[in-house]
Amino acid sequence: MKDIRGIKGKFYIASLIEEGEHEHQDFKFAVSDARKIARSLSAFANNDGGRLLIGVKDNGAIAGVRNEEDIFVVEQAAEMYCEPPQEIKVTAFKAEGGHTVMRVEIGRAPIRPVHVKETGGELRAYYRVRDENIAAPPLLVRAWKHASGNEGSIIEVNSQGRMLLEMASDSDGVTIEGFMLAAHVSRQTAEDIAVSLYGMGLIEFMYNGTCFTLKSL
Repeated sequence: MKDIRGIKGKFYIASLIEEGEHEHQDFKFAVSDARKIARSLSAFANNDGGRLLIGVKDNGAIAGVRNEEDIFVVEQAAEMYCEPPQEIKVTAFKAEGGHTVMRVEIGRAPIRPVHVKETGGELRAYYRVRDENIAAPPLLVRAWKHASGNEGSIIEVNSQGRMLLEMASDSDGVTIEGFMLAAHVSRQTAEDIAVSLYGMGLIEFMYNGTCFTLKSL
């Protein structure tokens, strides 16, 4: 069993809570379900990293963690429910009212996607958008996989690829459907082009609040 005695951090934790939940921070009141924690870890790792504050309610009220078993559940989430397993850093702080709050930090995964082992053995990747964890669309997951195995390769950009880059330079980017219609290509062809350009580091996937668009870098 691990010692959960926290270091002094009343004002530090209060300042983090003041930020609210956002793209790089999530509050968790309880950690009884390792799979739910893994979804947040996956979402952060597939984005640019982030932190969980365990023992904090959604409204920012500090409830504190229950006992040292909570650390075990968080580590289980990272090691057993994330695929591949993820490295995390857990620090306990003494906060308002003598409650203990755990800060769980995770960086951007060097290799994406980071999946969660869902019930029944299904693997699903998540992505952090504002204060939500959303299921990553299949095209984005495919692009991650392609990019992870595409280091150092050089691929010529054809006319259709240049067309996508031009459309993606718009401030709002372009949807894959928009590119399909403009280029008169099938979804498969459009997605193949998008995946190749992503692997070359020429475009990024951006979430506009309702869907992912392609944006030139």
